[in-house]
Amino acid sequence: VQLVESGGGTVQIGGSLRLSCAASGFTFADHHIVWFRQAPGKGREGVSCITAMTNRAYYSHRVEGRFTVSTDSNKQTTYLQMNNLQADDTAVYTCAAAVGPCHGTPGGSFFYDESDFFSWGRGTQVAAST
Repeated sequence: VQLVESGGGTVQIGGSLRLSCAASGFTFADHHIVWFRQAPGKGREGVSCITAMTNRAYYSHRVEGRFTVSTDSNKQTTYLQMNNLQADDTAVYTCAAAVGPCHGTPGGSFFYDESDFFSWGRGTQVAAST
């Protein structure tokens, strides 16, 4: 069971990046993937969740409208397209997998319990600066 992120880097404020999270060793369609991020000196926060079977996506209010999550089931890969990156988006981004669908809310956000995640990637650094 493995998750491997790629696509991080440094961009100017307002720029874009696309992260990838490649999954192996488990049945991708039976799970959901959450993208987390952790900025220096801050706690980890979930920014997006996608249910692999339905492609239903949810976002934190901090990234809604700027980030888009998607999956390619054939490649067992989840993508996070990040547009209009701001300085406070600078963080290590990590994907994690849990069984079943996302725990979405009617408002489009989601909640999670970190103990539900059985696989975590090693993370990829994203930085936005002037």
